[in-house]
Amino acid sequence: MADTTTGRRERKKALTRQALADAALRLFTERGFDDVGVREVAEAADVSLSTLFKHFPSKEALVFDLDTDIESALLAAVRDRAPGQSVLHALRDHLVRTRTAVRTDDPMFVLVESTPALSDYARRMWSRHEKALAATLADATGLSPDAPAVTGLARFAMEAPSIARASDDPARTMHELFALLENGWATTPLAGTP
Repeated sequence: MADTTTGRRERKKALTRQALADAALRLFTERGFDDVGVREVAEAADVSLSTLFKHFPSKEALVFDLDTDIESALLAAVRDRAPGQSVLHALRDHLVRTRTAVRTDDPMFVLVESTPALSDYARRMWSRHEKALAATLADATGLSPDAPAVTGLARFAMEAPSIARASDDPARTMHELFALLENGWATTPLAGTP
């Protein structure tokens, strides 16, 4: 009986969280992030302000409701990679699957890019993910968490999607970026150019 109650409670929390995120995105894209208050978001989702803050610690967090899931999936890509698959290829494949599909005309992307508070929040979020990824890479490789190879790969993995999204073929560009990292500059056509 307790499992049924716990399951129902968790489903209800998830539905409330989703209703808040949906209401926030709708209101923010319609009127602008700065012109909507958290009380309006709570009212649109038919919950109290205290319930909103139980689910989201800040107004900015309403936009990034999948933050924890994104980080968990990123870390799992390294931890749960296929036997024999390198950390580098596991990261590349995960980022191609999850980060190159983000379209620059997506309302969420436009909202974040056009709102300084959200852009700053996104940078801080990616920085947290980078630190968590570095720790996971250290565990996976046996290197120190502050080893340049670990911190460099974590930084590269967090920055590569923005470079890839700016290209005509983000997936191909992501593969090219990771090939450059794997094989080095000497293998590129420009290596011999003075």
